Amino acid sequence: MQTDLARILSVAGQHGLFRYVAQSRGGVIAESLETGQRKVFPANSRISTLADIAIYTAEGEMKLDRVFLALQAALGEAGAPSPKASDQELKALFAKAIPDYDADRFYLSHMRKVVDWYAQLVKYASLDFVKEEDAAQEA
Repeated sequence: MQTDLARILSVAGQHGLFRYVAQSRGGVIAESLETGQRKVFPANSRISTLADIAIYTAEGEMKLDRVFLALQAALGEAGAPSPKASDQELKALFAKAIPDYDADRFYLSHMRKVVDWYAQLVKYASLDFVKEEDAAQEA
């Protein structure tokens, strides 16, 4: 099953990722990837789709789908390190996966979040992403 990053949400102040279900009168209905429990997030919640997030590189910005695939290539069959792994371990992973990441604007806290999201997608969804042109045809 393909994963549409435009329907995977990160909500500020909430742990984990959520799958968009529907719009409600007061906000957004989403279900946790981990537990499957549905929640209503008010309209004033800071919600981002993973498709809208990118990291800084020397050439500009790299969308998360490409970042996740680069991490998968760098990790091979090994699992993702814990988001609580040592600073050196995380920096080494990103230096291997994305050698030209911008160390001045892509912080360690961002690395921890991206590794956490990667692990959740591997466990509860897939890294076979819906291409933007495929999503546009379905809409």
